[in-house]
Amino acid sequence: MSQTEMTQTAVVNYAPEANSVELQDIPIPDFGADEVLLEVSAVGVCGSDLHQWTADHSWPVNYPVVLGHEFAGTVYKTGSLIKNWSEGDRVVSETAAVIDLDNPMSREGRYNLDPTRKGFGYGVNGAMTRFVRVPARCLHRVPDRLPLERAALTEPCCVAFNAVVMNGEIQPGDRVVVFGPGPIGLLCAAMARLQGAEVAVVGLERDKGRLEIAERFYGCQPIIDGLDEWAMETDGLGVNGVVDAAGVSITLKKSLDIVRPGGWISKVGWGPQPLGFSLDPLVQKNIRLQGSFSHNWPIWERVIRLLTTGQLNIEPIIGGTWSLNEWHTAFKIMHSGEIVKAVLTP
Repeated sequence: MSQTEMTQTAVVNYAPEANSVELQDIPIPDFGADEVLLEVSAVGVCGSDLHQWTADHSWPVNYPVVLGHEFAGTVYKTGSLIKNWSEGDRVVSETAAVIDLDNPMSREGRYNLDPTRKGFGYGVNGAMTRFVRVPARCLHRVPDRLPLERAALTEPCCVAFNAVVMNGEIQPGDRVVVFGPGPIGLLCAAMARLQGAEVAVVGLERDKGRLEIAERFYGCQPIIDGLDEWAMETDGLGVNGVVDAAGVSITLKKSLDIVRPGGWISKVGWGPQPLGFSLDPLVQKNIRLQGSFSHNWPIWERVIRLLTTGQLNIEPIIGGTWSLNEWHTAFKIMHSGEIVKAVLTP
């Protein structure tokens, strides 16, 4: 790499105030013996990237930081201890950039729950740039028949898999409601359909376009009004399960209302607001309320197979691709709700 190539352009969140995101020139990172330097082919724009842009997030950020944690690319260089990866390998990366390998959660294989965990795009520099340093333990191989621009969205699919498959409890024929037709909500609905559930996706009037995607491509019932009627239409007791991908307090309250006795709620949406209502229905109806955070190795391997075989179709949620220089346009269009998901191609 020549001296003129020792810096790269990156989308940087540099301060906690709104709109503190811009293109900056940063050094190409050094990398350790157990790391690789990954050349980014595609990086998905996550709702969390938008929340850091608008400064309405609820998690700590190490400013300044390069955004982007949904990414795929090729191995550009390898550290001296790397044995199983070679230059040119097509890979996708997990998000747990920093973990304590001796933490009890990490030793159990649940490193996503390590309290010291730091992720790409908020804890350490992410992938909205050309080169990113990645611990080799984070890498997964991408089959040749899976385009890297699609593989980049493995991460939100893993979030949905964990929320629905691991932290839900679906049997074929169950009825499930998903609150929030954002990227995670739509993917949760797709996962529930793969498990054989009848699924309704609930949104607002402004979500009509996304609800149409849920209906047309994933066979879900779109609901703006009439949720109670749909939830109670079989035996009057409510639905088997609810996935709260919206995060606001009112959706959790509504989840408690519409889930049947002995049912379950998987809460994957973030929301800093206090509840402001009683949790007595949780007790009275013997409901299981389950939080769902992140993902781990076996989930990634399964999701890559789902994407490669086409069992999980993510084409409907991809609204377009933009160059890194066009990041602001991509952010604005996605934030407006005009598209579900934007992808940047550094």
